[in-house]
Amino acid sequence: MLHNKYLFRVSLLLFIVTGCNEKKELNKKPSTLETPVKNKHAEGFSIEKNETYNVLHINNPWPKSENSYKYALIPKQNVSTLTLNKNEFNGFITTPVQKIVVTSTTHIPALELLGVEQTLVGFPGTDYVSSKKTRERIDNDFVRELGNNEGINTEVLLELRPDVVVAFGVDGTNKSMKLIEKAGIPIIYNGDWVEKSPLAKAEWIKCFGALYDKEKEAETIFNQIEADYTEAKKIASEATSKPTVLCGAMYKDVWYLPSGTSPEAQFLKDANTNYLWSNTKESGSLALSFEAVYEKAKDANLWLSPSYYKSYEDLKTSSNHYTKFDAFQKKNIFTFSNTTGQTGGVTYYELGISRPDLVLKDMIKICHPELLVEYEPTFFKPLK
Repeated sequence: MLHNKYLFRVSLLLFIVTGCNEKKELNKKPSTLETPVKNKHAEGFSIEKNETYNVLHINNPWPKSENSYKYALIPKQNVSTLTLNKNEFNGFITTPVQKIVVTSTTHIPALELLGVEQTLVGFPGTDYVSSKKTRERIDNDFVRELGNNEGINTEVLLELRPDVVVAFGVDGTNKSMKLIEKAGIPIIYNGDWVEKSPLAKAEWIKCFGALYDKEKEAETIFNQIEADYTEAKKIASEATSKPTVLCGAMYKDVWYLPSGTSPEAQFLKDANTNYLWSNTKESGSLALSFEAVYEKAKDANLWLSPSYYKSYEDLKTSSNHYTKFDAFQKKNIFTFSNTTGQTGGVTYYELGISRPDLVLKDMIKICHPELLVEYEPTFFKPLK
């Protein structure tokens, strides 16, 4: 569920971008790396701690990626006294980062949770940003518009001269990113959207924490989100019944819905529901015919996330077939598409990855309203 849910080498010896820093010959030998910091859930990144610098590894930036990346994160006070081999790293980043460009709305909540949103200087597609705090910075011209992710305005970005660009990619062929890299600006490919569970995606806040020397803060934030998610899951387990659930909708006569191994299906499992395709093992989305879906889900109690449709009338206009489902007839369809920011950005696409605890509570509220009586859903609302 991506908003839109990135190979490179460094050509100069320790060219560290913090504005327009000069490259430096450094003479202090780095100390031996310590044991890598172990993540609880995330598999796509890891961090190695060292006395004088840290190493960030990105292992799986996009599906079926054969590439891995390695970045030296060097505290500002150690930049002038440290020697590193340029051939061992894909980028050198001075920490804490002072100026950053991110390319997905899913990256913005991490900045805000860590209290470093003021370092964001550019973003492609600012109208998609929902957060009131960052929208205010955009409206006051503190965040420049950079076009779109696949065709970033590199002229403006190079003028901004960020310390790092956090990108996402589907295959590592983004030409804009290659131009930015050639200009000496480090690019980190964020693979949170490739993770296999909701909590694994949320744990990527630790990657941002490492960029800002806020590892402890990031860990505290994630631990609280994990604890809230676990508590919500425990509450859901007390439900005495499991509603049957249908998801997705058709696109050009093909019905797309989550596989049983997807993070979306994990939410439904943890909310103690009977997702009708929970036993499927395919990676990615399932692509089924209308007939196959109707046969299995015509009597489903609930229908969640009917693609981008915002109302029953929209569904009916698109295809009269939708009206045949029991969930349509009984008005038991729920969507996140109607929960948007000031300029129309869908809040779920921005905040959902960072706050799986809120997503799970939304689903529990829908599927077992008696368990969370006082809770007001954050993302999911009844279809209009």
